[in-house]
Amino acid sequence: MTKESFEFVVYMIHACARKWHTTPEKVYQTIEGAGCVSKFLIPLYDILHTQSVDFVVEDIQEYLTNRGVAF
Repeated sequence: MTKESFEFVVYMIHACARKWHTTPEKVYQTIEGAGCVSKFLIPLYDILHTQSVDFVVEDIQEYLTNRGVAF
């Protein structure tokens, strides 16, 4: 993981926490447990970091929904 992708993941965790009205810790536990960090955010960093924050938050939520993870 590069410094840039790490910063992006942290930023998106906080963005999800704000949108979902929860803590960054809970968001991290949920998305890490679903493989979202290592299988989605980091591998697709080059594409995702060019998108709007709202778009990426929606993509994360869709990723979780498709894997049956309730948030």
